Amino acid sequence: MKTLLILRHAKSSWKHPELSDHDRPLNKRGKHDAPIMGRQMREKRLVPDLIISSTAVRAKDTAVAIAEAVKYKREIVFLPSLYAAIPDAYIKAINDTAEDDDNSTVLVVGHNPGLEELIEVLTGEMCELPTCGLAIIELPIENWSTLNMRQGKLIERIRIEH
Repeated sequence: MKTLLILRHAKSSWKHPELSDHDRPLNKRGKHDAPIMGRQMREKRLVPDLIISSTAVRAKDTAVAIAEAVKYKREIVFLPSLYAAIPDAYIKAINDTAEDDDNSTVLVVGHNPGLEELIEVLTGEMCELPTCGLAIIELPIENWSTLNMRQGKLIERIRIEH
């Protein structure tokens, strides 16, 4: 059994229109929410063995804040293929990156609509994922390389309440 944690990046800033979408940073709320989500994950014992993130600034900053809050000890894997990704790209990234069987819990940090579509592809359930929202999916697999569609069960969704 594997656990996939799917996290949408925290709230981003639109203050600098000269920046590309990829380079938009977190705003004040995003910087506040990401560590809170990390602490909630730690309290619920949802500490990832591996973190995979989009290279977009807002996703990277969210992943780093989560890693610090859960006391993650490894390198975060940043993949350009997860920026504006579709579900197949997320599945391929997980298949290719999380291959070590010791990685029982993997966290993916990325963007909508791809993440909501990924949840639907994996579980058959529609799930709204707000900024800094987390979906927890249980997968009846032994190896990440066998991750495929309609295998998972959506266990819980966690969001920051404002």
